[in-house]
Amino acid sequence: MTETGTTQRGAAAATTLPETAAETSADRPWPLRMLSEKLKIHIERAPAVWVEGQIIQLNRRGNVCYVTLRDTDAEISLSLTIFNSTMNRLNTPLETGSRVVALVKPDFWMKTGRLSMQTRDVRPVGLGDLLARIEMLRRALTAEGLFDAGRKRPLPVLPHRIGLITGRESDAMKDVLRNAALRWPAVEFEIREVAVQGVNAVGQMRKALAELDADERVDVIVMARGGGSLEDLLPFSTEELIRAVSAATTPVVSAVGHEADRPLLDDVADVRASTPTDAAKRVVPDVAEEMHRIHQCRASLRRCLVQFVAREEDRLTAMRSRPVLSNPEGMITVRHEELERLRSRSLGAITTAVHRGEDRLQHLRAQVRALSPQKTLDRGYAVVQLDDRSVLREAAGAPVGTHLNVRVADGKLGAQVTDNDENSRNETSNEH
Repeated sequence: MTETGTTQRGAAAATTLPETAAETSADRPWPLRMLSEKLKIHIERAPAVWVEGQIIQLNRRGNVCYVTLRDTDAEISLSLTIFNSTMNRLNTPLETGSRVVALVKPDFWMKTGRLSMQTRDVRPVGLGDLLARIEMLRRALTAEGLFDAGRKRPLPVLPHRIGLITGRESDAMKDVLRNAALRWPAVEFEIREVAVQGVNAVGQMRKALAELDADERVDVIVMARGGGSLEDLLPFSTEELIRAVSAATTPVVSAVGHEADRPLLDDVADVRASTPTDAAKRVVPDVAEEMHRIHQCRASLRRCLVQFVAREEDRLTAMRSRPVLSNPEGMITVRHEELERLRSRSLGAITTAVHRGEDRLQHLRAQVRALSPQKTLDRGYAVVQLDDRSVLREAAGAPVGTHLNVRVADGKLGAQVTDNDENSRNETSNEH
């Protein structure tokens, strides 16, 4: 078979291959080389990226250094390939356990189907870098308000059960348990022993925090750990743990490291204790001090009661010595004398008013009688009336023969007019 024929058949086969992986099937598969080519093309499109992790394995082979890098907060690792040219640029040689950032670019080796991470640059992460990152995160969370004093919850006066998150068989756990029991022997604990450093620390502490926060019996949660290097305490400054503590509904006490250590957990916790021992003192009261306060309160209460009783006895004695209580009938006697005096004055005033009224009545009676018609009749005058009881005031009104009724002082009498001066005066005037 000629070379030209083979090329033509290969071109014909290529045109019949599926264009995408979704179009492949058992009857129309891709050649392995085609998959490798497409994977290489796809992987080469990925840009270089900076990653951070901790070196857990480092092997030098000729001009190449093979490094296994693990995530700082999860059980995830990745193999890196670093050439000596890149390693030689470092001022400080890399060691197992070092924390680094690396600029990596994925590379696919088609011949063996192996994926490798070509490292173009690598830089150790020093303490200064870690502190700068922590401070940057501190400022960002402060701006969000996670560290505001208004979000802090007060600790219970006497917690019935304390949640404790600490390392396994750690000195911090022993300090908290011992000091809390010495201060309040009846205290109860709900303990969660977790990793407090390393890649599993954050996940285990968040899980323990969620369990204790959901337990209604737990009144307060203490997160305790002894001292250590900055790298050892980094889990207590991770954003995931800080937000989990901020979202908890149960008060949280931070007792991490020593007085000089300041992880971000101290800022978000409701109470910061300088040491685990200090946390035990803050969470539970001292039974001796409380008993002393009770004795002081009882003594103060007794003293107040004695003073109150003595004061009331003095007031009662003073009240009993008053005349109104020592001689109660005296008040009645005084009021009786005053009543008699007022009664006498009232009677005299009434009698005087009556006498004056009688005198005035006699005077008015005399005036009325002096002006009455009876007095006139008593002086010899008479009242003459006609039969219609009208008073006769002129002689012309009673011609001769008119019957008259005459009222005198002591009775009445009838009369008839026999002569009338008015008629005589009329006749005399006619004669003239």
